[in-house]
Amino acid sequence: MLHTLDDPARRALGDELIAHVRRRRDHWAWGSEATALAVAAVGTLSTATKAAALLGRRSIMLTDADPEPVVGVARQRGVPWLADLAYRLAERLPRSRAWEGWHFVAELLLSEKVPPPTGDAFVVGWAQSMWWRRPADERQQAPLLDRLRADPFLDPLLPRLFEVDGVGTDLGFSGDGQAVPAALAALATEGRLDRAVLLDGVLGRLLRGDRPGALRPFLALHEQLRPGPDEVAARASGYLRLLADGPGPVAGVAQRALRDAAGQLEFEALLDTSRVVLSRPEKALVRAQLSWLDRLARQNPERAADIAEVLASGVEHPAADLRDRATVLAQRYGHRPVATVTVRVAGDELPAPVPPALAAPPITDVDELVEEVAAGLTPRWPAATLERVLDGLVRLTTTERDRLAAALLPVLRRGEVGAWDHMWSQFNVSAQLNGVLLAAAAPPEVASRRDQWSSIVSQLLIRTLHLFRGRSAVEPPRQSALTLVYCARLAEIGQRLDGRDDPGLLAAPTSVTGAIDPTALYERLAALGDRPVWRWDFAQALLRLPVGVDETLASRAAALGTPAGGELAGWLRGDALPTTVHQVVTVGRRERRHTYDFGYDQLPVRRTLVTTAPPEGAADPLGLVTVRAHPIGRGSGAWSNLWPALLPGHRGLVAAHLLPELADAAQLDAQDAATILPTLAECSGAGGPALDLALAYGLCARYEVDRVAALDALLMLAAAGDLNAPGVGGRLGALAADGQVTLSRVVTPLRDAIAAGARLSVWRLLAAALPPILAAPTPPRGTPDLLALGAETVRATGVGIEVPGLAEVVARGGTSRLVTEARRLATARAV
Repeated sequence: MLHTLDDPARRALGDELIAHVRRRRDHWAWGSEATALAVAAVGTLSTATKAAALLGRRSIMLTDADPEPVVGVARQRGVPWLADLAYRLAERLPRSRAWEGWHFVAELLLSEKVPPPTGDAFVVGWAQSMWWRRPADERQQAPLLDRLRADPFLDPLLPRLFEVDGVGTDLGFSGDGQAVPAALAALATEGRLDRAVLLDGVLGRLLRGDRPGALRPFLALHEQLRPGPDEVAARASGYLRLLADGPGPVAGVAQRALRDAAGQLEFEALLDTSRVVLSRPEKALVRAQLSWLDRLARQNPERAADIAEVLASGVEHPAADLRDRATVLAQRYGHRPVATVTVRVAGDELPAPVPPALAAPPITDVDELVEEVAAGLTPRWPAATLERVLDGLVRLTTTERDRLAAALLPVLRRGEVGAWDHMWSQFNVSAQLNGVLLAAAAPPEVASRRDQWSSIVSQLLIRTLHLFRGRSAVEPPRQSALTLVYCARLAEIGQRLDGRDDPGLLAAPTSVTGAIDPTALYERLAALGDRPVWRWDFAQALLRLPVGVDETLASRAAALGTPAGGELAGWLRGDALPTTVHQVVTVGRRERRHTYDFGYDQLPVRRTLVTTAPPEGAADPLGLVTVRAHPIGRGSGAWSNLWPALLPGHRGLVAAHLLPELADAAQLDAQDAATILPTLAECSGAGGPALDLALAYGLCARYEVDRVAALDALLMLAAAGDLNAPGVGGRLGALAADGQVTLSRVVTPLRDAIAAGARLSVWRLLAAALPPILAAPTPPRGTPDLLALGAETVRATGVGIEVPGLAEVVARGGTSRLVTEARRLATARAV
């Protein structure tokens, strides 16, 4: 049809085609329709730029498009820019999904007999083409080796295969990561590829580094090539750098290659690299390097003194067995220690604790409020950001309503705020927060949500803080107390948006922890005068006060002569949140839901939690001080990151509420679940068994970010004198002995705590953790590492603490690592 058109008709049809595609933004074209669009574009448009702009749209999927009719229409029309179109489409290939359109672009390039582009996306697409087949391609593919041998892109793109970051991940999909390396090595053996090019490429890639999964195919290629001593010696500087600084698996490959070429290496360079290797944390690597140096010393007795000096650098290694091995070898070849160090009794050496920072000042500018809202549109708002935004909404909606609405509404629309909220969602923090934001941005929303806000407030009338003072028929609710309080506050804030010149929230924190200075709250009440306070705003403000009695300030509050002043006075005199009763319990999994419940099989069998309850004679209408032990798998409450800001003066109670989520970090490999621990450590109040368990779970978390957060919390508590090290250790030991956590994960954070100066705290923690672990029928993996850490901390502190069960392990005899490390700890304690 296109062949019958003259140039004006082609131009008119091309303009209509572009307008059609732009108009139908929701239309996705693939397969034969994408092929037809490509044929029409090449057959009607005047330049490669226009054709690429049309075909490069995200909605045009060229994955299964057929390039043959496109090439045909180009030949028929005499288009001179088909290669330019291919290059432009190659530039538009998405880096993460390069296979989408790669085959189409590649066929256009081959038809024009032009060199391929070498951009990252095209190279990644080429790597993916080695294993990925289009669903529409029904032809039987030849073996990978045959395809690569005849591949016209092999020679121009091979050097880039070693330069593009992350491309190794795509190579790994082919034949379990071995097919491409094996094929490249075979082509080098045939002479089709230059072996030196492959070796230099692999070495360069390993030196530049990448993610572990992306490096595996290149390590496999190195193993397939098996470089000889001459090849390694010619590249010795690169291999030595890999041995010193490369990731563990890469350094191991470099170490084996260098050992085979040891006779051709520069001796001084090898010794310098060995000093670095002996300080590396990988035990297998250090052990192999010690053996290599031992062999070198025997083979080169004239250099034994130099080698002994290098061996002596390993006597400071964290692993006790490697430290001992390095000491023995260094002394064997003539090294003698300069002096004997006498250990004195020493405690922690931590910097003085830093008090929590003050909260940021209130938001008084519309632009600042809109920026905070835009930054906070995430599934979980940070507590400090949420409180500033709520306070700013109350202030600015009642003073600059029109300006705020005009600036805020576009931000909410871009973030699709409230688009997925159900109209009946009442006790849902996300839905209520979205409602308040929309009401501030679109005033008519206030009227549409007024009934729902009134319903929430009326349903919670019977649940007040006054009922803490005596028995009550009001039972703790089944819903989360955090959800009730925040939904009530948000409903109340929504009602306040109708007002004028609102002075802001009484509950606005004065500290980043969420706490409120009692004097600041008193001054806010004094400024209000006789005006009534908003009930849930004032309730949250009281919950954020520090625990303790302040009679002087209480008298001043009572002198205000207002109901709120009297309430504050009573709170400051001790008529506040009751002291909870804590109990450590073990729970099992939830019931299986149906015949095949995949989630059930992934749940841990047991979990240790802490339940809390109000004391005898006190009620808990909100459920704040009641923590029930739910079966594993019930799911943690949403917005749990707000708990510390809800009750910043009750650290142990908050920890009890958070324990299920913290346990998920250790037992279900949940990421970022324990990052709240430093915030919890900044709070005040007694920790109790819940805080001890929280730290134990955090130290055993699957992900490093969570373990680092647990380490930070431990150091903060130790510096402030609030760390119950034996309590944390006892809980850790019980969890490990019961198989609830992976013990080996705690070694790195505890070693880092020692390096930070908390050596006595770590030793007290270990002394409490080891007895239940040693008493287990089979001590868990990681026990020898804890024993070695214990020996280090004993020598560093000079403090002897009894470790029940240690003597029994020593008495077993033998040379197992468990017994060896137990013997070392017992010896250190006896010195």
